[in-house]
Amino acid sequence: MENEELAERVERLEERVARLEGAEAQVERPKADGTFWALNGLKDRVDDPGAVLFTGSVTLPSGEHYEWQQGHTVEDLLADDWSQAAETLSALAHPVRLLLLREILHGARTTAELAAHEGLGTTGQLYHHLRQLVAAGWLRTPARGRYSVPGERVVPLLAVLAATRR
Repeated sequence: MENEELAERVERLEERVARLEGAEAQVERPKADGTFWALNGLKDRVDDPGAVLFTGSVTLPSGEHYEWQQGHTVEDLLADDWSQAAETLSALAHPVRLLLLREILHGARTTAELAAHEGLGTTGQLYHHLRQLVAAGWLRTPARGRYSVPGERVVPLLAVLAATRR
């Protein structure tokens, strides 16, 4: 039985190599200068129908440094119930909330610092938007009246914003 399993594994590997070599012949590789180094690395590691990866190494103006990588197979993403993402995405769909997140990433952390910003509205509006962002997981309150973007959300937030550029 062990030999049969080994033979099946070798056969699957040979099929995979043949597919990869066939794809190599059909698809022109991106520039040799490394422009698509992440994409090429992803393609070397996943089978069809593929995967989505986002990654980042970020040092904020406050000096905090975050590194993050997250990947999902296309199969899993297409099978997910996308309606579950509505609340998280909806929290980002307001200019004041985006401004709040930007200000917090730039180092404004207390309610008083945020309230001093003229573009953030009244104190009541400010608290409303802060509650929305906390409920969606884009902010946390490590202490009363203090806000921060959770470390594990910094790169995903910036990836979402980067995805909106045209």
